Amino acid sequence: MASMKKNRSTGKKVLIGFLALVLLISAGGYYLFDKYLGDMNRVDISKNDEELNISPESSKKGNEIINIALFGIDTRANDYDSATRSDSIMIASLDKQHKKIKLTSIMRDTYVNISDRGYDKINHSYAYGGPELAIKTINKNFDMNIKNYVTVNFSAMAKIVDAVGGVEIDVKDYEIKHIPGVNGTGLQKLSGDQAVSYSRIRYSGDGDYERTQRQRTVLENVITKVLNSKSLTQALALIETLTPNVETSLSTTDMVGLATDVFSSNIKTLENTRLPLDEHSKGGTWNGVYYLKPNTLVDNVKYLHEFIYEDGDYQASVIVNEISEGI
Repeated sequence: MASMKKNRSTGKKVLIGFLALVLLISAGGYYLFDKYLGDMNRVDISKNDEELNISPESSKKGNEIINIALFGIDTRANDYDSATRSDSIMIASLDKQHKKIKLTSIMRDTYVNISDRGYDKINHSYAYGGPELAIKTINKNFDMNIKNYVTVNFSAMAKIVDAVGGVEIDVKDYEIKHIPGVNGTGLQKLSGDQAVSYSRIRYSGDGDYERTQRQRTVLENVITKVLNSKSLTQALALIETLTPNVETSLSTTDMVGLATDVFSSNIKTLENTRLPLDEHSKGGTWNGVYYLKPNTLVDNVKYLHEFIYEDGDYQASVIVNEISEGI
């Protein structure tokens, strides 16, 4: 089944923030971290397990597998207004045990329980309480142990694509009219502006599902070009582009540690998945609003833990079971 596949496509624009960390492995050294990321927008959030809705059981899983929340917003450059809904939500997992980086996209219309707000779309949590409430919501509904985040503004996408010399995309016939300057199907080299237009196509093909796939395809192309070129100059140019478009709770020391972990663990595999699963969800309109309801949430959370922790014996917490019943 398509949603169960662990593929190598990366996953929407929020991966740009994680890309910065990967790029810096090639750049190397604390000096370069400090020089190129020293001006990044940093926000302190609580690190207390209870305040972040991290259960004692989930807290114990933080040694060999590190999870970070990635949020994508589509606003003006340098605008990180917490009243903005997150257009993209992902969990980036650094799995030192199995030597993998794993990326989990959570569909923005997913129906969940938001602390002090009740049941609503998961992307509303960012608007209600910024990245901290969004993290608390992910932890609470998916039995996760996330303590840090990266938020990326979509305005960086065109510049990033241009910085790597464009991306090659297999354009479908129903996509041509949405991409300025493209006249044919098949493999086409897209500029930054064209890649953004391609990524934003919403009403052709399979709606929002295919839209998220397009964005993952663009980012996959960017990462592949950077990693294959091994160009320090290109990496540093991209980092300079990223810096004003990223907000994070990670310190420079945290990022040095993450990059060191990736390097020392010899991680080469990138896997990706999406929640909720097609066979365990139902989309529809309730009270005039569209939601994507997990069916059941317990089944989705079990799959998530099998994917991230490769734990086939995971049992959902009491809280997740209660939320699942509420949905």
